[in-house]
Amino acid sequence: MDHGLWTIDYKLSTVNNQIQKISLLGFLITLGGAIFFSTKAIFVKLAFQETKVNALTLLSLRMLFSLPFYVVAVWLATRKDQVKPLTRRQWFLIMLMGIFGYYLSSLFDFIGLQYVSAGLERLILFLYPTFAVLINTFYFKTKLGRMQLIALVLTYIGIGIAYWGEIRNAQYGPQFFYGSFMIFLCAITYSFYLVGTGRLVNSVGATRYTAYAMLTATAGIFIHYLIEQPITDFHLTTPLAAYGIALAIIATVLPSFMMSVGMKKIGSNNVAIITSIGPVSTILQAHFFLGESIITEQIIGTIFVIIGVLLIGWQSKVAGEPHQ
Repeated sequence: MDHGLWTIDYKLSTVNNQIQKISLLGFLITLGGAIFFSTKAIFVKLAFQETKVNALTLLSLRMLFSLPFYVVAVWLATRKDQVKPLTRRQWFLIMLMGIFGYYLSSLFDFIGLQYVSAGLERLILFLYPTFAVLINTFYFKTKLGRMQLIALVLTYIGIGIAYWGEIRNAQYGPQFFYGSFMIFLCAITYSFYLVGTGRLVNSVGATRYTAYAMLTATAGIFIHYLIEQPITDFHLTTPLAAYGIALAIIATVLPSFMMSVGMKKIGSNNVAIITSIGPVSTILQAHFFLGESIITEQIIGTIFVIIGVLLIGWQSKVAGEPHQ
């Protein structure tokens, strides 16, 4: 997945419930970050088409080029005064979130993108806030409000409309449904990561939690790669390196910092609204860079999904709870 650092800041900011006036600079930085995040699916699809790389190799490259930034983040976090050492339980939970949350969700996402369009991938992924709400409702016994229920229905109706449009307008087969299922699993596992994050980040610290979780995920991905594919079989070409760097810098690290800055300038709720441009941005980029068609059902489905996600965020603010 591609939301690591800014998701942590988003959740912390929402807990504070601070309403800030929108500045033009904050708006532009946040908008740019959301658009950069939405390039992930485009880079992945282009890499598949042009280099014939497999999902695991491409994901490993993304994490390899992101690794130095996480190492620096850990170094900065440990240099702070009065940093409490992590308990064994905290270490275990952070590693659990990194491996079973971020690592698995990223792997499912990259596998699924081999078989479904970038636009549909982004729409299915945008269900993760609804899954987080359901996890909190059924596992942590939080109350599911009427507005949240309406939001859930709207998002699933939106995905159903968009999915029907994909089936009606494109060639599809077992691989299409397999790819959709992988993206669906990605959204579910990422929602577990978000729920766990919301319950760990306050005690561990945002930077330290994010860095350790991402380093754990990176280790898991590297081990997986070494088991699946001998290192001697790897051949790094210039185009493949370029896509790996683009995924790491443009689609991961840079937007993470932009979102953090935007959060400080305009507040979490405004950031939530602006970042809902993500699916629209992906659909437009997929049309111009990948030649994917924009269909009516996709537009209608996108509107339903965005409204549903925004309602969940708004309801979380009203209830004074972290946005999951």
